[in-house]
Amino acid sequence: MNEMATATQIQVTTPPMVGGREPLIGHARKFMSDPVNFLMDCYREYGEIFRLRLGNREHVVMLGPEFNKFFFAQTDKLLSIREGYPFFLKMFSKDFYFFAPHDDYMMQREIVMPRFKGNAMRSYVSLMAQETEDLAEELGESGEFDLIPTLGPLVMNIAAHAFLGSDFRGKLNDGFFDDFRDFSGGMEVIWPLWMPLPHLRKSRAARKKLNGILSKWVDYRIENPMDPPDFFQDLIGAKLSNGEPLSRELIINIILLLVWAGHETTAGQISWALIDLLQHPDYLNTVRAQTDSTMGDRPFGEMGWEDARALTNIEIAVKESERLHPVAYVLMRKAQEDLEVGGYRIPKGTYLFAAPAVSHRMPDVFPDPHAYKPSRFAPGTGEGTAETNRLIGFGGGLHRCAGVNFARLEMKIILTMLARRYDMELIDAPRPISGTMTHWPAQPCRVRYSARSDSDRAHDKQRAAALESLQPATVITSAEDPFTISEDDDGAGKTGGCPFHGG
Repeated sequence: MNEMATATQIQVTTPPMVGGREPLIGHARKFMSDPVNFLMDCYREYGEIFRLRLGNREHVVMLGPEFNKFFFAQTDKLLSIREGYPFFLKMFSKDFYFFAPHDDYMMQREIVMPRFKGNAMRSYVSLMAQETEDLAEELGESGEFDLIPTLGPLVMNIAAHAFLGSDFRGKLNDGFFDDFRDFSGGMEVIWPLWMPLPHLRKSRAARKKLNGILSKWVDYRIENPMDPPDFFQDLIGAKLSNGEPLSRELIINIILLLVWAGHETTAGQISWALIDLLQHPDYLNTVRAQTDSTMGDRPFGEMGWEDARALTNIEIAVKESERLHPVAYVLMRKAQEDLEVGGYRIPKGTYLFAAPAVSHRMPDVFPDPHAYKPSRFAPGTGEGTAETNRLIGFGGGLHRCAGVNFARLEMKIILTMLARRYDMELIDAPRPISGTMTHWPAQPCRVRYSARSDSDRAHDKQRAAALESLQPATVITSAEDPFTISEDDDGAGKTGGCPFHGG
């Protein structure tokens, strides 16, 4: 690929324009109907970089590791994440997190990052296990459940428990999850945000309602401080590095983003991961066998950090499902000046898409790309050791999702616990939701379940013993271990950006 730089003297052509534009709306009809398959078809015809028009905006789609590297490395330089997501300014605030001036963003990041490293991460293991155990008690011995309406609230409960406290968690009901779903409707990538569209009106109403709920919770914690303090209590009393206390608006926006991020990304990602496991029962059995080898007869309430780290089979399965079904199917930026990228000219003001849903299925990046092969992410394999700019479901670069390890940890624990407790089978054929919303599985996507018997557990033990006798012990180095967290790591150059999928 040609060197990627600012276009100054060299006159080059723009990327090829996708055919089939309609007057006024361009390619919007096809994109809105089925964005992933539309972009996949464009890749097959035009290659790794091409142009399309959505309404009155021109977009350049960039695919593959080299373009991903440029996309993430030039964020906050030649490319703007702030202007790439104009709808976030309506959903949050123009002075919040990566929308704020760089110095303000870095100060706000210093407040958030401690919740995703060191002892804080270790403390989440028992919390996640307890919330999952509570769900299992509600499910009982057998029955049916729909993936998103069941796992979505579980993910939100975990986030609320971790970031708002156990007392707030106890007050939650199903309406809280529905409010966040309405709030997500504000992610509009095609139509102008001033239009009185129903989903935009619902998003604004949900934001107002959620702000009210969280503001009252700030008041409650000011009057009734938690001792010892949890994250939310620390947040209320925190000061930025310049000595200024956090404003009420900033506190609410931080919490809103952290809880919403879990709702929007993890709820869909864990659902796809369970679907993939149920469609590949042989691999599911290896997950159960490793769980038995790790936990023995201990209950999950005794699971610790080292136990969670040892569950590598489910870890690589979660990554493979992220590759196959990235719920954030596109990431967005806006060119701040004229660029030359890969031999093509991209004018200032052009919107740029990186597309995980397409890049993850490029055969020269992931051989046999449509097959479910968790082993491709096993430590020491060729595909798994070059993850940077290849697996981008949680973004990349400085703005890579700060909560990626939190999300993967909770998915590991939830899926492992459900797999050990239940035999499960899919009732409905899974498919992604239609349209441009985050690509969750469409409802209904039901699972029939029944509690596993003692004989089932005995088979797990036999498989565990067989696996241990056939496979040499694998020592995972800190470079390969996704949960290695340095106590003094501030995340610079690694993670620390959007706890959602902004990249």
